[in-house]
Amino acid sequence: MKSNLLKTIGPGIIFASMAIGVSHLVQSTRAGAMYGFGLLGLILLANLLKYPFFNYATRYANATGESLIDGYYKMGKWVLWGYFILTIASMFFVMAAVGVVTAGFLDNLFGIGNLLWVTIGLFLFGLVLLVVGQYKTLDSLIKVIGGVLLLSTILAFVLALIHGPQAKQADFLPDINWSDDATILFLIALMGWMPTAVDMSAWTSLWTVERIKQTGYHPTLKESLFDFNFGYIATALLSICFVTLGAYLMYDTGTQMAGSSAVFANQVVEMYTQTIGAWSYWIVAASAFSIMFGTSISVMDGYARVLERTAELLFLNRKEAKEALNDQKFYNGAIVILLLGAFGILYYMLFWQHNPKGFKALVDLATTISFLIAPFVAVVNFQLVTAKDFPQGARPPAWMRVLSWLGILFLGGFSVFFLYLTLS
Repeated sequence: MKSNLLKTIGPGIIFASMAIGVSHLVQSTRAGAMYGFGLLGLILLANLLKYPFFNYATRYANATGESLIDGYYKMGKWVLWGYFILTIASMFFVMAAVGVVTAGFLDNLFGIGNLLWVTIGLFLFGLVLLVVGQYKTLDSLIKVIGGVLLLSTILAFVLALIHGPQAKQADFLPDINWSDDATILFLIALMGWMPTAVDMSAWTSLWTVERIKQTGYHPTLKESLFDFNFGYIATALLSICFVTLGAYLMYDTGTQMAGSSAVFANQVVEMYTQTIGAWSYWIVAASAFSIMFGTSISVMDGYARVLERTAELLFLNRKEAKEALNDQKFYNGAIVILLLGAFGILYYMLFWQHNPKGFKALVDLATTISFLIAPFVAVVNFQLVTAKDFPQGARPPAWMRVLSWLGILFLGGFSVFFLYLTLS
């Protein structure tokens, strides 16, 4: 049993590493720094109401041996086309946001001072790593750096609680002006990637299928869900840690969250070292960069796999699509396209316009786009696992179906509200 579980574990940890990056290090920290614990309830609500749609990715892949992408195709070509178009519309912004945050942490670690070349170097290194090493390298890398950040974050969280808040008299549950457009827009951006974007659920299914292929072992549904649940619960708990660190160390202190990714990275590292001690600077800086690099690599791999499988199903006949499963040409090409598009956006928004504050705008834009896409993906994921031809033993229980409807209403309602605010 233990050996079987070890063969299963992997996709859930990769999911956690991918999720913990921007949504936690950046957005959750900003939430705590700006609003204390005022948004914590909504952060936890987003984690709860998005849970079924990520769970369904693992459930579907385990039960069918195929990814959600294949499921979308079987629902109708229009569904896959819709997902493909939404992916194209968001992926360059998402990769750009993740890339610039990662570059900021690397620049802070070594003091390079040239974010443009740091970003180019990161993208090229990630490309080589995935083209040569593929899933096996990704799986091994994430397990190591994920563990390092988990331990350092928990240590910083506990020490922050022991030391107490920087602003001793602060009101950590402030009256928030819910009629303020800026507050609502930040909240939607925050929940867009909390714990991560719903459209990335397809990645989990692809990683689950790839893990089965890598190990030659097809786990039971219970084993696959254990792996996924471990990763998902870890992301939810860590969101509490990052909100707390932002609230205790920045809220009501007069410290403003930086608009530059490099300066922001320095603020985050200093936030840790204030609680752990100055001696920990290099350990913290290295682990913070490592988790962002892990997120960056996961995002590259996830989008590449989605584009690869989507293109195979949409543009090849069934025989060619089946044969293409073992052909890496689509995968390699997808990574190149993704990185070129992401770098183009970064160059325009941050370097060409010489706007270092464009970092926060880019992150908020990427997360908001993800939130607007979420209702569509949530509905089709739900339909896949409740369809008549889906294996009876793998169908979600009644409580999860109820939670799914609540999640769809939550995601759809906020998306409509956002559009109303934007267009009015």
